[in-house]
Amino acid sequence: MWDAAADLLLKYDIQSFINTVNRLADTSERVIRSFDRRTLAIDSKSDASPVTDADRAAEYSMREVIMQEYHDHGILGEEFGHTGSDARFQWVLDPIDGTKSFISGTPLFGTLIGLCDGGTPILGCINLPALGQRYIGTPEQTRCNGRTVRMRSTESIRQATVLVTDHVDVWRHKNGLAFDRLAAKANIFRSWGDCYGYTLLASGFADIMVDPLLKPWDLLPLIPVMQGAGATVTSYEGSDPLHSDSLLVSHPDLHAEVVALLNPLRPEDCEC
Repeated sequence: MWDAAADLLLKYDIQSFINTVNRLADTSERVIRSFDRRTLAIDSKSDASPVTDADRAAEYSMREVIMQEYHDHGILGEEFGHTGSDARFQWVLDPIDGTKSFISGTPLFGTLIGLCDGGTPILGCINLPALGQRYIGTPEQTRCNGRTVRMRSTESIRQATVLVTDHVDVWRHKNGLAFDRLAAKANIFRSWGDCYGYTLLASGFADIMVDPLLKPWDLLPLIPVMQGAGATVTSYEGSDPLHSDSLLVSHPDLHAEVVALLNPLRPEDCEC
């Protein structure tokens, strides 16, 4: 998958798309900063997740930029759905990833922006407005505020820092006991989650990030950012994340062991 993504980058000027990503991040950041989080009305979606006018306004502003610059591109956004679904290029937008953090007054939220070519993620951005950090990645390279970043090399899980967005969700959707064993084996376990957690991996401050349940707008923009930082990116079970609703990211030296720990063989799975 990643070789195919790298080949696609050669077919056009990726810098023009990166310029657009920066415009989208600048635009959404200005909109988000214009809201007072202390007085925002909070609505609930059908899945009980929170949403605010800041989420909606930020996505709307990014959609306007894309439609002005690329009228033949499709857009998939968390708040306003899918337009131009038959287009070769698809922009993927999560205006505020970590809305619970946003409405709680913490700085650990961000905007996710992705671009797919024929379904393959070729460009991703994690913009952290409250922290002044912007990660932009292709399958070949990831930069934070213009500086190249890479995952650190960690010799074993016992030396690793493990992150998760929501520990309760792991128990709801996956094997919670297996995850707790992984967390107990690690050097540090924390819930510095949502998109912020992935920036810690990309910058060399953490080693393993687990998300048991994600939507396309949560998942697709992260893939190029993490691949460009040298990570292995799969589903929770170790398969292609493009055909999944979960994500597991770690250093290549640890990934196989992490997958095995999270997905222990059941007696019925054993070919004996």
